[in-house]
Order: sequence, then structure tokens, then C-alpha cells
Amino acid sequence: MSTGNAGPGGGESLLFLTDEQLRKGIEAMFFAYRGFTADPDRILDGLDYGRAHHRAIHFIHRCPGTTVNNLLSILGVTKQSLNRVLRSLIEDGLVESRVGRVDKRERHLHLTEKGATLERALSDAQRVRMRAAYRAAGPQAVQGFRQVLEAMMDPDLRRQYQTLKEGGA
Repeated sequence: MSTGNAGPGGGESLLFLTDEQLRKGIEAMFFAYRGFTADPDRILDGLDYGRAHHRAIHFIHRCPGTTVNNLLSILGVTKQSLNRVLRSLIEDGLVESRVGRVDKRERHLHLTEKGATLERALSDAQRVRMRAAYRAAGPQAVQGFRQVLEAMMDPDLRRQYQTLKEGGA
């Protein structure tokens, strides 16, 4: 039975990793995340927005008409924190909050044209970086990377991710 190797020059068994190898992976995640968020951060900084705004915009775009409660669940933030973010996005004309047709207590969130333009700029910046990394790594590495990310998710979050992946809200 083959244990596989980490790649050229790596030689680490994928079935047993030392604490040092895991530490290197953790550090790589930290630095990759800094790179992944750097371009959107520059765009957001000029607008006095932060990563919480970016995440809200991303998931409102991804799930048009999502409810505030669903967005709370996806983002895993407090209601107070989300309300602060949504208030600024609504006041600035990036997000529209519509009363629910079935349940008038619900608020359904949609990006405005201005919000969609910002979402596109933020996502385009991340797609450029992600596409370059995926091309450099190759298809097998991309599949392995996705498997690792999914395996790191808590079960509830994995279910939410699967729902989004399948086009649900």
C-alpha cells in the first residue's frame, strides 16, 4: 500500500506528519491568507470598509435574497456586529434590504448595482491570485487543496458549504 509523497523534494509521508511539518502548513495558511486578502483589503481601505464588509458583500452576492438570519449563520458573527456592517452598506447604497413576501418580519438582502460593482472588483482581485496559484499547482493539487480545506471544516460548516456549493442559500 502506497503512502504517497508531498511532492517534489518533499518526501513527507501524507499519513504521518511531524509537528514541525504541521507547523509549516499552519504558517503557510497564515501567509496565504494574508496574500489572499491583501488585494481586497487595499480596495476596501479606500472605502473605510473591512473584511466583515467584504464577507457580507460576498455572501449576499452569492445568495441573492438571503435573510439576515441566514447571513448571521453563514458568517458566524453576532447580530450586533452584522447590523453595524449592514447599516453602513445599506446607508452607502451597496445593499438593499427588502421586507419578506411570506414573512414580513424577515429582511431579504440584495446587492444594488453599486454593490455588485464593488463585489466584482473584490472577487476579480481574488480570482486573479487564485487562478495563478491553481495553474502553478496543477489540477491534482487543486483537488487535494479543496479536500484539505473541506476536511478542516467543522461538520456544521461543511454542510453550509455543501449547500452553497450546490447553489442553495
